[in-house]
Amino acid sequence: MTKVTRDDVARHAGTSSAVVSYVVNNGPRPVSTEKRRRVLEAVKELGYRPDRVAQAMASRRTDLLGLIVPDARQPFFGEITHALERAAADRGKMMLVGNSDYQEEREIHYLHAFSGMRVSALILVSLGLGDRAAAELDGLDARVVLMHEQSASVRKFAVVTDDVEGARMATRHLLQHGHTAVACLGGPESAPVAGDPVADHVEGWRKAMADAGHSTEGLLIRAPYNRYDTYEVALRLLAGPDRPAAVFCSTDDQAIGLLRAARELGIDVPGELAVAGFDDVKEAAMTDPPLTTVASDREAMARTAVDMALDTAPDAVTPYGPERVRRFPSTLVVRASCGCPDPARPLLHRAP
Repeated sequence: MTKVTRDDVARHAGTSSAVVSYVVNNGPRPVSTEKRRRVLEAVKELGYRPDRVAQAMASRRTDLLGLIVPDARQPFFGEITHALERAAADRGKMMLVGNSDYQEEREIHYLHAFSGMRVSALILVSLGLGDRAAAELDGLDARVVLMHEQSASVRKFAVVTDDVEGARMATRHLLQHGHTAVACLGGPESAPVAGDPVADHVEGWRKAMADAGHSTEGLLIRAPYNRYDTYEVALRLLAGPDRPAAVFCSTDDQAIGLLRAARELGIDVPGELAVAGFDDVKEAAMTDPPLTTVASDREAMARTAVDMALDTAPDAVTPYGPERVRRFPSTLVVRASCGCPDPARPLLHRAP
């Protein structure tokens, strides 16, 4: 079977080969609605498939986006990955995904590997960007967008949420239930002390406690980010003599592990233990009781990150202008785990 070429499509549509290229590649020049319609009809009728390899060789770029996440097995990062993949597909791009496993060496490995594949851009979801990884970013021949974390030492595009205020809202809500000693499940001992989202969650908890005039002495409990290892930490915490009456968890996965431990020990939530999390993963509405947590608009954040990654004109980061950082508000989603009545629909309290 003879391969259909771009020239064949141009003849069938009554246009030039250049116009076909502009339609197929969605640019770089605009095409009238009528010409676009004729080209797309010709593409469909002739069964034309663009030669992506040839395009990549000519432009020195592929239609791929590189994405690096800490651990796609965790619901929060899995949902981010899915949202970014859909946003990339809407822009005609495919997504390559690498898991760093929270290790700087693996982050650097994927930064180099994806850059060598001539990806159109890179999106990096990191928990505490290390000095070496930060230094590597400046040498890459591709735009990098940081998501979920903004590094003060790296002047890159970033899409983040208001982590400090979100944690502050969740802790304040637990305090409003009459608890004076709200414990916090932070990150593990090896977690960065500043600059990553979980550190910001701990900072928001500290601020809320300070605002209310309460000490945080002895109330910060170090725990892994995932539910499985947090479950072991929670069993020891809840079975101990200093069991807290309220806990703010820096991630929903931690909160899910805590809820499982409480159930196993026969501790009533929220009667004997009030719990709030952070992230609003889909499972948060399905826990028993449903989890009060902090949400952000991940779909909008994903679209923004992909737009920033692909719209490379320095003065036109469509549709947000030349901003390098986009910060999305946090929203408190009130469910039953904190002690509130279980509403048919979550109550939303948007951060000011």
